[in-house]
Amino acid sequence: MTDSNALLLQILRGEQTSRPPIWFMRQAGRILPRYNALKQQYSFKELMEQPVLAAQVTLMPIDDLDVDAAILFSDILVIPQAMGMDLHFPDSGPIFSNPLMKQNNPVSFLNSQPEKLHYIYDVIDEIVKTKPTHIPLIGFCGSPFTVLLYMLQGLHGKSEFPDAIQYIYSNTPIVKKLLQHITELSVEYMREQIKHGIDVFQLFDTHAGLIPFELYESLILPHVTTMCKAARELHTPFIYFPKGIGVGISKISPEYCDVLSIDWQTPLHTARNLVHTSIGLQGNIDPRILHASQEEITEHLSYFKAFGRLHSNWICNLGHGFMPGLDYNKAKHMVSTLKNFDWQRS
Repeated sequence: MTDSNALLLQILRGEQTSRPPIWFMRQAGRILPRYNALKQQYSFKELMEQPVLAAQVTLMPIDDLDVDAAILFSDILVIPQAMGMDLHFPDSGPIFSNPLMKQNNPVSFLNSQPEKLHYIYDVIDEIVKTKPTHIPLIGFCGSPFTVLLYMLQGLHGKSEFPDAIQYIYSNTPIVKKLLQHITELSVEYMREQIKHGIDVFQLFDTHAGLIPFELYESLILPHVTTMCKAARELHTPFIYFPKGIGVGISKISPEYCDVLSIDWQTPLHTARNLVHTSIGLQGNIDPRILHASQEEITEHLSYFKAFGRLHSNWICNLGHGFMPGLDYNKAKHMVSTLKNFDWQRS
């Protein structure tokens, strides 16, 4: 059971706090020395699927970075796996051996097998059993749009998914059916995560900006609404991260989320002026600032101190996730600097 006075949960209830809560996307892995040591012994698949190991990785950032929340160590592509797609995790990145674009009937090719997700609920049970009570657990999944891009194209070798985007334009009726199937299983997956003890849910749409916002609004946002509504029915705060939609954030209304995560391309003050006032914000530190010196990092963070003094409904986070090769000690410095700022909140 998580302490109701956990900093993140206070913010999500709209309460005033002495400072913003801090956590980072992709904090469990990549830049952590202890995680990289584990990677020498276990594959990514083993780390993700064995409850004790996955719980250990999930909770590493609490000790190693001193962040205020944990996020489930998993992958957005578990949903396609549970729909009958064959996924491999080589070092070069995830690959589907049977991409949907190559199927004569992609809809009938899928075979929903939600039992394939049960090991993740075992992981959550282990995390809840072992985590500190003052640390909330964030669950997540990929947006139906981002997940579909991988399912269609089969791999992430081309970051803008040109073949998948072309397919979306050429086969819209099929795409709508696929999105519906992905959403249905994603909602079930989210509900089970909540039942097993997550405190907050985040929907990642890493590639939301790959299509014009008008198309995104009509094709994808209805599915976001469905997921947000399902989370609220179970009294769980819903964070939504549509990376790259630019001024499209002005169209994000309370039906889509409780908190909107902002990418690093949009200044927070601009985002606050564009986004509905009842929606909290999260983000948007550029993780690449960790390539700079500690002095430059501290100076860069002063912008966020100024924002956080004015706006209490803000969660301190990145504008995307940590990237490989970033300096772990500088990430620790970032957390320490943010925590020790004089936020001057009454």
